[in-house]
Amino acid sequence: MSANTLTTFDLARFCQAVEGRDSETQLAMYAPDATVTIVDRLTPPGAPRVLSGRDQIASWVEDVSGREMSHAVGHGVVDEHGAAFSEACRYPNGTNVMCMTVLRLADGRIAEQTVLQAWDES
Repeated sequence: MSANTLTTFDLARFCQAVEGRDSETQLAMYAPDATVTIVDRLTPPGAPRVLSGRDQIASWVEDVSGREMSHAVGHGVVDEHGAAFSEACRYPNGTNVMCMTVLRLADGRIAEQTVLQAWDES
C-alpha cells in the first residue's frame, strides 16, 4: 500500500462476519498491534480484560465465534476515526448477552476495541 492510499474500514463487512461467526474475516480487520478491552461483571472497569496483539485477540474471537449462539448486530455508526455497534447474542439454552462495542480505527483497521457486555443472571 502506498503512502497516498487511504484504506477505509468496512463496518458492514465486519458486522456480517460477527453475525456469521466468521473469525477469519474479523481478524483480518485488526491491526497487528491492536488492543481489545472487555468489561463485564467478571472483569469490571477497575480490572478489565485487556488483549494485546493479534494472537491474543485471535484466541478471543475464535472462542466467541466457535460458541453455539446467535449474534445479531444492531445499530452501527462509522467514520474515518472509529465505529460503534450493538450486538445481541443468544445461547441455545435461552441465555442472552448484550454487547456494546466502540472501535478506534487507524489506517482502515481496528486499532483499539472496547467491549461492554451484560449477561442474563442465572
